[in-house]
Amino acid sequence: MEYFIGALKKFADFTGRARRKEFWMFTLFYIIFYAVTATIDVVTGLYMLSTIFALVMFIPTISISARRLHDTGRSGWWQLIGLVPLIGAIVLLIFYVQDSVEGNEYGENPKALAEA
Repeated sequence: MEYFIGALKKFADFTGRARRKEFWMFTLFYIIFYAVTATIDVVTGLYMLSTIFALVMFIPTISISARRLHDTGRSGWWQLIGLVPLIGAIVLLIFYVQDSVEGNEYGENPKALAEA
């Protein structure tokens, strides 16, 4: 949960790097919260809560994705490849699962900093 809250606190920070653990924990909690809101939508029949949640989470998701790409040595603009049907999502998934590269133009390796 701390990774999810931490990502929300850095919602407007498109600089720096995000470790794989930070990114995937954020993604896990996003999916859990979205599933809960979607279930509430189905039960109540309003279908608004999950939409509001997704809209509120849009910028934090873009932000942490950009920082994850920075961690692999890529620009955050690579997220745009996700607009290409199927292939874009596969390419992004490959980028997201790659290990951190050592210090790069986006900063020091966050894994090395966390282990120190």
